[in-house]
Amino acid sequence: MDNIDNKTRSRLVTWEDPFEVAKISAEMDGLAFLKLMIETKKNPPIASSLSFKLTEVIEGKAVFTFEPAEYHYNPLGVVHGGVAATVLDAAMACAIHSLLPKGKFCTTLEIKVNYLRAITLKSGLLRCEGEVIHLGKQTSVTQGKLLDNAGKLYATATATFMILKTDEK
Repeated sequence: MDNIDNKTRSRLVTWEDPFEVAKISAEMDGLAFLKLMIETKKNPPIASSLSFKLTEVIEGKAVFTFEPAEYHYNPLGVVHGGVAATVLDAAMACAIHSLLPKGKFCTTLEIKVNYLRAITLKSGLLRCEGEVIHLGKQTSVTQGKLLDNAGKLYATATATFMILKTDEK
């Protein structure tokens, strides 16, 4: 470890009060809430921490974007797989949320990610698409894709989510 040059970097992260945002989400259907998030450019704390954002939403589909940065890197010099998994999870959850009525939300039961190529600064802006495969009363199944601007696939995912009532939090 003696040969590592410790050039320190820093960044400032700010976020909205997640409990205030949760109150707003409980008062409207999922699609309206997600469109409001895009319109007001309000991100949940996890999106602010990792610098990804919801950019598009229609019924059953949600799209996030993020640009790989050094603070996403693991010790091997590539974006940590957990960052890709987090963005995929968010896109798939929001795809479900876009179909839910007022008073309902979803949470991840399981997620399976396939990493197809390393994500680095050279990857550029990435697009993460989540789409609902099946929406049931208690569970939903989704799929996600992480792509670059040329359509090159970096990771895919499938996930199962549990659907709950807001008063079950």
